[in-house]
Amino acid sequence: MPEEGALAGLPDHYRLVPDVPGVEDYLRLRRDSGLTPKTREQAEAALPGGWAAVHVVHEPSGQTVGMGRLIGDGGWYFHVVDMAVLPDHQRRGLGDRILTHLLDLLRRDVPPGAYVTLMADGPGQRLYARHGFADQAPRTIGMSLVL
Repeated sequence: MPEEGALAGLPDHYRLVPDVPGVEDYLRLRRDSGLTPKTREQAEAALPGGWAAVHVVHEPSGQTVGMGRLIGDGGWYFHVVDMAVLPDHQRRGLGDRILTHLLDLLRRDVPPGAYVTLMADGPGQRLYARHGFADQAPRTIGMSLVL
């Protein structure tokens, strides 16, 4: 079961929660981990619209310290978003557990042949490569538009 695979190797004092974080935690995690900050309005609209999500709670403090989400069409196309771990909790394998959980859900619940994409900032590139993600340039490049 994906929950068990993702929990195996989760450091002591951390708990994986298979759900989106609260809006305040989401905004704080994005801001404090170095992701582009978002507004409350953006968070409130985005969080219920994902295909799957997970966050990590540091049990002694009760603080949400990591998260990741999948958005997608449920059939063949999915995009990994909001991968974040607070700096004081990095280098403990939390990002790896978050990504493992999300990918295990896809392997279990979607038809074979799913296409999974992400935008990899510098610090996350090694993590994503370990999970099989590969740079597709020059065949294809990531493009974006901010409205």
